[in-house]
Amino acid sequence: MPPRKKIKTKNRRKLVPTLVLALFSLLAVGVAASVIYVALLIRTLPTPEQFQFHQTSQSTKIYDRTGKVLLYEIHGEQKRTVNPFSEIPAYLKEATIAIEDANFYTRPAIDWEGILRSLWADIRAGAPVQGGSTITQQLAKNIFLSSQKTISRKVKEMILAVELEAKYSKDQILDFYLNQIPYGSNAYGVEAASQTYFGKPAKDLDLAESAIIASLPQAPTYYSPWGDHVSDLITRQHYVLDRMVQQGYITQVEADQAKSEKLNFVPPSLGTIKAPHFVMAVKDYLINKYGEDMVLNGGLKVITTLNWSMQQAAESAVETGVERNTKLYNSKNAALVAEDPTTGQILALVGSANYFDQSIDGNFDMPLQGLRQPGSSLKPFVYLQALEDGYPPNTVVWDVPTEFVPGNPICTAIPDFNNTNADYKKSCFHPQDFENFQGPVTFEQALPESINVAAVKVLYLVGLQNALNKLQNFGITTLNNPSRYGLSLVLGGGEVKLIDLLKAYSILSQEGVEHNQTMILEVDDANGNTLEKYQNQSTRVDIPTYIRWINYILSNPTLRQPLFQASFNKTVFPGYDVALKTGTTNDYRDAWAFGYTPALAVGVWAGNSDNTPMQHSGTSILAAVPIWSDFLNKVLPNYPQESFTPPDPLPPNTKPMLNGQYINNGSIHSILYYVNKSDPAGPAPANPMSDPQFTDWEAGVLDWVSKNMPD
Repeated sequence: MPPRKKIKTKNRRKLVPTLVLALFSLLAVGVAASVIYVALLIRTLPTPEQFQFHQTSQSTKIYDRTGKVLLYEIHGEQKRTVNPFSEIPAYLKEATIAIEDANFYTRPAIDWEGILRSLWADIRAGAPVQGGSTITQQLAKNIFLSSQKTISRKVKEMILAVELEAKYSKDQILDFYLNQIPYGSNAYGVEAASQTYFGKPAKDLDLAESAIIASLPQAPTYYSPWGDHVSDLITRQHYVLDRMVQQGYITQVEADQAKSEKLNFVPPSLGTIKAPHFVMAVKDYLINKYGEDMVLNGGLKVITTLNWSMQQAAESAVETGVERNTKLYNSKNAALVAEDPTTGQILALVGSANYFDQSIDGNFDMPLQGLRQPGSSLKPFVYLQALEDGYPPNTVVWDVPTEFVPGNPICTAIPDFNNTNADYKKSCFHPQDFENFQGPVTFEQALPESINVAAVKVLYLVGLQNALNKLQNFGITTLNNPSRYGLSLVLGGGEVKLIDLLKAYSILSQEGVEHNQTMILEVDDANGNTLEKYQNQSTRVDIPTYIRWINYILSNPTLRQPLFQASFNKTVFPGYDVALKTGTTNDYRDAWAFGYTPALAVGVWAGNSDNTPMQHSGTSILAAVPIWSDFLNKVLPNYPQESFTPPDPLPPNTKPMLNGQYINNGSIHSILYYVNKSDPAGPAPANPMSDPQFTDWEAGVLDWVSKNMPD
């Protein structure tokens, strides 16, 4: 290759001015283009003299599944009363500045540092995620512009902010801001917000209330005092108060007093609304997906999954049941959810006895947000795991007094249920049954009769982590800390959501197929364009073989009758196969009923919002089942009669305890004597005593036999 020729010095000298000229030309063109662009933008913008209230919106309408019953209309109609600046309390002005623009009075209209910081955050996230606006910029955006995050909107916002500060003083701009900004629930300005949420003029707001009002503009719907995120609103209020301390507006003592103040929000006035808990859940979903401005002003048409006639039946059943439960069991609240298990569509949702009753925290959505202990409602999934592990339905376990904490000297092998010693009660675990101990029971008997000792033994046989994995596969999202539960899990030792547990039972109904839960069938924009449409999404999470046995056991009236006794008729619906499982927490704080057919799944909770216990007679059979039964009696006639698929017979088993026999060659032992729990169908353990539970299980069995089978 020939050597590269060197550029002569003379040529280099000619090249430098040319490059410089080109760069200056490009820069000049860029500046000129920017000037022209800004000039064109300015021509499209209103002037500060045109400052006026912004009143344009199209309402979003939420319908039932037919598209004919209007459940609720979300609109941007503005409630506003302009307050003189002098009548807005200093606390509210200071709280607003502290949280929105700490340097409002000392810097110009545009916060360049904030914009650069926001730009860098957007670049790292690959999308607009953070704002960097001053109060003046926010005012310009809210009055003249949209909330769309684009470069042109941001440029317009900055131009208007500069013009506003050239025309008006800082006090005037803050005055405009406090009288114009949206605070949620169609309240624009602090006077409307104060009247809406506290039922008083803004001039009468104290420090704690002022901090609440100042907390709202960032996300008015999310932080609504009537919504599902009140705890987050209080957290933000505390942050506002801390910022006020940092900036010298108030003392730490004042902040602490304000944080401890009990806030009295006035009841919401939602106008005409049907199925309020359902509607508010749909509204939250829409805002999370499409943004607040689109939902409030975008004219969406939303077709939901709600069956209005079924919703009315659900509300009636809950209202009647709570009225009865309040008198009999001091149980003042209840919730009900109905799901189509073949599609995952929520057909009815009652989140409380009365959405507008503050004495029971009525606007709190118990099915979607409440975390409560489910009592025995988890038992079917533990038994399902046992069947899959190789334990047949006629496996025998001993329902006898049993201690489940081995090796602790304070825990006696034969439980002393009358021992009131605090250490004994805290350190030992020996559950009792709803009825007297029954001795040898099969899975087929123990599950529908909800026998506690048998269920704890089954959980031990399958293993806690395996049971948790099974529950998580069936849609339970909240049981993530095995160290908290231990063997009490099967009696309700962890907290779950009603909506999640209903999904799990829906999967049983569909023999192991999960259908994603949804409340939306279709969303159209104001121009009729479809933004989303329901599609049935399903996943197989388990095989049908053993689920069919669970369905058979839970839907068999004969197996169910010994538990329900006088209430048995409330669990039978002639012509329909209906599976049922109940749950009651040990302290009677929660009562549950979950029932399903091949085409409908229904879950009911009864109790008190403040977690106070019901009276001791307030069991699931008496407090929850009547609500569940009332609802099913009203809606089941609309469904064709359909039966569960019968389970296939399982191969015969000759192993003691796994074949229904608990006496073997004249001897009686616990199941651990015959079964290695990790391989139930395999050889008997060479040394049963090596299992840490064996000694206590065996002691309970022999003690019961000596008292009840003397021959």
